[in-house]
Formats: sequence, C-alpha cells, structure tokens
Amino acid sequence: MQKDGVNRREVIRNAAIVGSALLVPSSVYSAVSSVAAPEIKKRIRAKSVIQIFLWGGMSHNDTWDPKPESGYDYMNEIRAIPTNVPGIQLSQWFPMLAKQMDKFSLIRGMTHRNNGHETAAYLMQTGHPPGGRLAYPSIGAIFALMKKEYKGMLPPYIVMTQAAGRFSEEGFLGPKYKPFATGGDPNASRFEVEGVVARAITDDRQKSRRELLDKVNTLGNALAKDPLMESVEEEKKKAYSLILGRGKEVFDLSMEGGVIRDKYGRNTFGQECLAARRMVEAGVPYVVINYPGGWDTHSGHFSTMGRQCPQLDQGLATLLEDLKNRGLLDSTLVWCTGEFGRTVKVSWEPPWNGGRHHYGNVFSVLVAGGGFKGGQIVGSSDAKGEEVKERPVYPYDLLASIYELAGIDYNTKLPHLWGLEANILPPKEEVKSEGLLREIM
Repeated sequence: MQKDGVNRREVIRNAAIVGSALLVPSSVYSAVSSVAAPEIKKRIRAKSVIQIFLWGGMSHNDTWDPKPESGYDYMNEIRAIPTNVPGIQLSQWFPMLAKQMDKFSLIRGMTHRNNGHETAAYLMQTGHPPGGRLAYPSIGAIFALMKKEYKGMLPPYIVMTQAAGRFSEEGFLGPKYKPFATGGDPNASRFEVEGVVARAITDDRQKSRRELLDKVNTLGNALAKDPLMESVEEEKKKAYSLILGRGKEVFDLSMEGGVIRDKYGRNTFGQECLAARRMVEAGVPYVVINYPGGWDTHSGHFSTMGRQCPQLDQGLATLLEDLKNRGLLDSTLVWCTGEFGRTVKVSWEPPWNGGRHHYGNVFSVLVAGGGFKGGQIVGSSDAKGEEVKERPVYPYDLLASIYELAGIDYNTKLPHLWGLEANILPPKEEVKSEGLLREIM
C-alpha cells in the first residue's frame, strides 16, 4: 500500500536503519580501509596485544620499583630481591617474574599527575586528556577498527571477564567497537562464556534455534540486502561463532590439560592469562585482562598485596614464558599497569590502618614482546619513589610506542558520525611528551 507518495516498505526500511544505527556505526567507518600506510606496515612487529589492567592502581614501591632503604613508614618490611638481569631488583612478592626479567622491561618514570580513577584510566587507555569535547575510543577499540586484516572467528577486541567500567571503551566509534566481555570464570570447570556453557544447550539445539529465528524474522529477511543490515548480520555470525563451531574451542581450557593449568595458577587471574594466550594463538588482535578484585587499597593494603601479588607474579611470569616457548612473544605485545600508582608514605592511622592512596605523579608499567626489548629499565623515580627523577614517560609516549610497533599510524584521522575532526592520538604539541620509547624498541 502506498499513500501520499510514501512506500510502506521504505518506511519499514528506514525505521530499521535508524534502529540499526544504535548498534552499527555509520558507513563512514568503512573509509578506514587499511591498517596503515604501506611504509608503516613494513614495521609491524606486534600482531596481537595483551593488556593486563590493574584497575584501582597497584603500588609501584611494593612491586616493580622497590625502595627498601626508604624505611618502615614507606615500605613496611618489604624486601627487594635480585632478578636474572644484574642490577635490577623487584619486590619479594615477585620471585617468578624475577627469573623472567630478561623477557620484559619496566617503565619506572611513568607519570600523568592525575589522581582520579575514571579520568586517569581514560588518559592511560586513550592518550587524550579527559574533559574534552569528544569521548575518544580506547586503544583496544582502535585495534578493532584498524586491524582490517583480521578475519578470525572471534571478536577483535575481547575483555575478561567484565569491562572495568571506568569509561566507555568504544568512545564515539559506537557499539560495534565495544569490547566483547566474556563473563563467567575461566577458573571454573568449564569457561562459561556469556553463560552459554552454563545453560548446557547442545550445538544442534543452538543451531535449530537460530534457524527458527531466521525464519520468523520477516523484517530482517525483507531488508537482508540493505548494507546496514548486512553489517548487522555479519556481527551476528561472529557472535554465533562463540557458541557454535571452532570459536568456542578457544575458551575451552580443558583442552590444555591439568599441568599447564596448574602452572598458570588455579585462580581466576592465572586462568585468564592462559585464555589470553589461546586467544592470541587464534589471532585476536586485542585482549584485555581486567584484574579480578582490583588494587584500590586505601585500607588493608598489605594484606591485599600479600594475596594478589603472588597470583599476578605466577600468572604473568608463566604467560611470558609460555609465549616465548611457543614462538609468540616476538609478535605478542604485553603491557601491564593500573591507571596510576599508590602514595609512597603508608597511612598507618585509622581508618586506613596501613593503606596507600591514589598517586599519578610517578608509577611503573611492565612491557614485553611485540618489539619491546627485555631486561631494560626506562626512567627512574627518586629515593622514595615520590617523583620522576629521570626520563618521564607520558601516556602519549607509551600508547604511541604500542601503535608504532603494531603498525598503526597514530596520526590517522578517526571517522566520526558527524564529521568532527578527531585523530587516534592528539597532536603531540598539545600534550606532554618525551617521545617514543626508542630505548626499548
């Protein structure tokens, strides 16, 4: 039926497109047609990235920049231990990483002087100062956008097990570039990705449900040839690959056997590290592990550190060793940090009873693989770890270095739905920067 020149089919089509716009970015996104310029592609060393985000902020003094000589009020009774690289020490809570020091480097001059969880997390994962006109996408979303050569069955940007919730990782790129959060617990007998395994629905039943849904989806069938609806269908196929077919096998840690699972540690973080290794083996460009429990230790700091540091030590050390043994470390970049560090003087008084608070003046970042050298220290903090002493490293410098190793031109303009001017990273002259981490690249 047609009335006043308006075709009913066209009305339905337009309504569907408007609805789809909430799920699928504008076709302007297709303008980004390659990873980077040809001259950048030749330098690609990091094919995948594993980001371990210690949300809440882990103390640098108690971990990767120990200052035992600063005394009880700053270090409690934490000792420093030697590593397999002469002259470099870690805290007593990292004996396994100490044996792997030659595989990673530490940035001890990291700084941004921002003490807010949300704003510091945004700065560390976008490189853009918070409070601007636009909400920029995280580095993971940028990888999902730019790594056009990835054609795997799994989403290009995966988070275990939940997004940290500090900011919208997809930014203005829209929901298509939001990370896929696995949910579940990889330390369970079976990794229940998005609750699928928990329901115990067979593959055949899942397939029959999908076929029935397709039959009754008359609107979707009518618009099947529309470009936007084709994009929706493509995303749906990727989602089903996590439930049916080979995609789900990546999340089945029982295929690894008990010995390797024990080596990573039978805890949530350790098994997340194992799952992350399986994902990069499958070619996933960007994987995030949001550390379960967090590191926001305003009170009871040392009891939390005594519980979590050994798990971090075991899982991360085993991950680096496993990647190396499988020939994956050269092509897999690993970086581990929180949004900031913790205050260096311990708050012994009530109600803190031995706590450390937010501190963005100086903190530490661990980087490994993907073109980063091992066994190096970049920058340093002063005698008590209160300020940068040598070679400050800013968020722009760190993210630009990761993009460089991944072959992504960080000066590339980003597609914006309204055509607004936006780049992957801000112009260098507009932010604090000491340059790329050439010392370890």
